[in-house]
Amino acid sequence: MADPDADFAAYFAGRVSAVRRLAFALCGDWHTADDLVQLTFVKLYPRWSRVRGGQIDAYVRRALVNNFLSHVRKHRRETVMAEVPDAAVPETERHDDLGQALRRLPPQQRAVVVLRHLEDLSVAEVAELLQLAEGTVKSQSARGLAALRAVMSHTVTPRETRP
Repeated sequence: MADPDADFAAYFAGRVSAVRRLAFALCGDWHTADDLVQLTFVKLYPRWSRVRGGQIDAYVRRALVNNFLSHVRKHRRETVMAEVPDAAVPETERHDDLGQALRRLPPQQRAVVVLRHLEDLSVAEVAELLQLAEGTVKSQSARGLAALRAVMSHTVTPRETRP
């Protein structure tokens, strides 16, 4: 029989980078991503003997998304401004990259978009993973992509044409 600790160590070594990238895509911060990955693998270790085969990756994704959503609920912050600005934000300050645009999405919508389009999971796989109806996954994905397109359309500035 194989040593479960050695199996776990091998799985960790082979998957930690991919799980860390997924965590970063969800939260947008490397330090938080590292914390989420650590928590995910800490929770996986005692259950290692019960999670087998092709279900390990699905279990890790589900645990990571749950940890992310719990983290967001625990660390919600309200932004309080001392004064209301008199003018609109200048165009140059509205330019966001994709990571910033993703962070603007609500946490569950962000999870759907990341799992569907970054992890390349099917609608059915995302629905099962997040315990949502397939229709909810489709609508959250469509709304998330529409929001990303709206934000990203402000980042593209038309090039000036010169005669």
